[in-house]
Amino acid sequence: MTRTLSAPVTVAFDYTRSTGPVLGRFLTGLRDATVVGARTSDGTVVVPPPEYDPVTHEPVTDFVEVASTGTVTSWTWVPEPVKGQPFDRPFAWALVALDGADAPLLHALDVASPEQVSSGMRVQVRWAEERVGAITDIACFEPEGAEAAGVSTSSTTDAGSTTGDGVTGVITPVSLDYLYAASPEESAFYRGLNEGRIVGQRCPSCQKVYVPPRSACPSDGTPTAEEVEVSQTGTITTFCVVNVPFLGQKITPPYVSAYVLLDGADIAVLHLILGVPAEEVRMGMRVKAVWKPREEWTYSLENIDHFEPTGEPDADYESYRHHL
Repeated sequence: MTRTLSAPVTVAFDYTRSTGPVLGRFLTGLRDATVVGARTSDGTVVVPPPEYDPVTHEPVTDFVEVASTGTVTSWTWVPEPVKGQPFDRPFAWALVALDGADAPLLHALDVASPEQVSSGMRVQVRWAEERVGAITDIACFEPEGAEAAGVSTSSTTDAGSTTGDGVTGVITPVSLDYLYAASPEESAFYRGLNEGRIVGQRCPSCQKVYVPPRSACPSDGTPTAEEVEVSQTGTITTFCVVNVPFLGQKITPPYVSAYVLLDGADIAVLHLILGVPAEEVRMGMRVKAVWKPREEWTYSLENIDHFEPTGEPDADYESYRHHL
């Protein structure tokens, strides 16, 4: 039996958002080593401050500076921290009602064992050494009276944008790590790419060829069985011109991303179109695969660097209209 392929995959991006006047005021306070809450219409002081009053639904405007000390109202122990958590050693998550606030704030509590934490214990903020206008400016909570470790009056705005002296935006890295396990059919597809071939699977009932291959035909549900090598030339069915720059972009806009119906296949693959001005790309254009140098090949569709025009006459619309 052919061994299936698997590989670790990370999906990551930087989430960028504006803070608005309320959260911006809260984050600006953290940057300056103060905790800002808001008083709602019923007199409750909430940290972080809500943008709208939960009772009247009016914008919140009554801001209150509260203390950096408080009381644990509830907690849970984390014996095995995971990536991205505040510590790489066991710690507690705690709800802390800061002095002057009525609603608790969730954050990490740095204690050595669960025996050292209890509801009702007094704690204090441990400020980050460098503050940027983010919730992580509070490095954690620690038992009240502990020596102030990592406290600094310095601040920087590298992780947040400011207008004047206030934080107006935040950038939060987001990532997901997982193990992708390919099906036997997909494994054959990726092995083919590592050999410089493009292979799909044929449905024995309708005779359609799917690239990348499917375990079963999406049209009639019949399991695919026959491996088929398709051509490395094809026809552009639909496309878009990318004009907007974004973080991590490897190609300077404008450039084209298109669906290419390879000769011998019944489903198009999405890939880059290069070697031609973006404004000249069109439906029906005949293109061919351009591979990266052999030493850069791996089990990936990225072995094909891009597609470029073959110079052939455009395909007739009737030859691909059912594949749009």
